[in-house]
Amino acid sequence: MSGQTLTDRIAAAQYQLTGSDMARAVCKATTHEVSPPKKKHLEYLVSATNTTNVNIPQMADTLFERSTNASWVVVFKALVTTHHLCIHGNERFIQYLASRTALFNLSNFIDKTGSHGYDMSTFIRRYGRYLNEKAFAYRQMAFDFTRVKKGAEGVMRTMTTEKLLKAMPVLQTQIDTLLEFDVHPKELNNGIINAAFMLLFKDLVKLFASYNDGIINLLGLLYCNYFFIKSHV
Repeated sequence: MSGQTLTDRIAAAQYQLTGSDMARAVCKATTHEVSPPKKKHLEYLVSATNTTNVNIPQMADTLFERSTNASWVVVFKALVTTHHLCIHGNERFIQYLASRTALFNLSNFIDKTGSHGYDMSTFIRRYGRYLNEKAFAYRQMAFDFTRVKKGAEGVMRTMTTEKLLKAMPVLQTQIDTLLEFDVHPKELNNGIINAAFMLLFKDLVKLFASYNDGIINLLGLLYCNYFFIKSHV
């Protein structure tokens, strides 16, 4: 499975004939080659999200189409590419994901072509759930917990009580879903799952920072309310 397959080359050529450079880049980023999406293709797609005349829905839909492939390699790379764009692309990309009623439908995905396919299919199902949850959290809150400003002047520290009580369970669910990926060092045995792990790790650090800010805000509100009630007793 090393290198691009004939199917990859034909698919890329089809997109080239239709004049869709963006769709061709998605195809190139999600080949059957057992290696992470190439940096040049990811950079092109990130840049495209910042271009006003690029069709974001078409980009996302092409990624969803690639995620319906029978090969774990293509599907995993489609998820990695989507996650990369959520982190590094223009916020318009995740906004579109959040606006969709259905995202990755991978709960029953399994690649039966070999033992490696079986193993990676487990992580694909978990990864798909996390990306769905990430988009759902954006729909609930109208912002990405990993992107918001952190610290004393950050979003979670300055949030009102009502909104904070809504945000914390949403944030907790996103963290729980990420942790369900539950990969062990010996299972990080190819470049694709390594790329997914690094993206998840970056998200987790930022999610914990948001959670920490939320807890500090919540404790501060409880402290103020306690002394307000005590002073009026």
